Amino acid sequence: MKALVLEQYKQFRYTTMPDPTVGPDDVLIRIKTCGICGSDIHGMDGSSGRRIPPLIMGHEASGVIESVGANVRGWQVDDRVTFDSTVYCGMCYFCRRGEINLCDNRQVLGVSCGDYRRHGAFAEYLVVPSRILYRLPDSLTFEQGAFVEPASIAVHALERTPIHLGDSAVVVGSGMIGLLVIQVLRAAGCGQIIAVDLDPTRLEHAVQLGADVGLRADQPDILEAIREHTQGRGADVAFEVVGISPTLKLAVNAVRKGGQVTLVGNLAANVEFPLQAVVTREITLNGSCSSQGEYDVCLDMIARRKINVDSLLSATAPLSEGAEWFDRLYEGEPGLLKVMLQP
Repeated sequence: MKALVLEQYKQFRYTTMPDPTVGPDDVLIRIKTCGICGSDIHGMDGSSGRRIPPLIMGHEASGVIESVGANVRGWQVDDRVTFDSTVYCGMCYFCRRGEINLCDNRQVLGVSCGDYRRHGAFAEYLVVPSRILYRLPDSLTFEQGAFVEPASIAVHALERTPIHLGDSAVVVGSGMIGLLVIQVLRAAGCGQIIAVDLDPTRLEHAVQLGADVGLRADQPDILEAIREHTQGRGADVAFEVVGISPTLKLAVNAVRKGGQVTLVGNLAANVEFPLQAVVTREITLNGSCSSQGEYDVCLDMIARRKINVDSLLSATAPLSEGAEWFDRLYEGEPGLLKVMLQP
């Protein structure tokens, strides 16, 4: 099969790889499209430590079942599917509790971190366990189906956060996940939604997708501006979807006393932590990792247009041109959000 392989950091090769082997509990999927995730961009240069070459990356994908293993039930050839990015064991303590994203044996498609190497979906074919499959409705395109993975991260983040009708919310970061969080907040009945980012174009997009206001993160009176939009108290909840020290500090200080901050971004492994602000103002912090089976909810929300993913798609391109698109995203080309590669 043809695949886009990260052979060395920042160096890709479109080449022929062996076809994957189908186990008795697996399905072989012919990949139709796969999105380039921000984690792939941060991984391609070695900075994340989770894309050790050689590796086929890619975990936001959809396709058609090509063959099924001997033990697989309920799936057949030609079924249109998407699938979880997390390969969970289904047997450990956490899986039995339904906390599949915390699985003791968790692996992520398209990741190589030293503990394991799991090739991903920037290829013609991919083998996955049938337990992580989700059926793609006929009303959705393969591109829309590939958006379910990032949408599930946003939905899971909201499920980790106590939110009441009419609550005010600040979303720090208006990249892909931030824009999805904003849409889910609006669908959940949130009141005032404030988007914060450095990029004015992304802030405009955030307002188009449901934010009430977009604020530049580098304006000197950013916290005062947030309070002006939240009755002088600060927001009820904040979502930090970047993962660096300045944005964490901003999210903590943006909420009212007794507020909730949900941490989604993890760009940096360690950050400076505003301990006194959290303790003295009784701020609750919620970590949010990947998703926990919210795919069916996301498929429904995308199908009913409660989540608009079409406006997030910047380009589709052949997998053979993948190296060029990775470079353009890595260099931060203005206007590029989601790029999908098609074998």
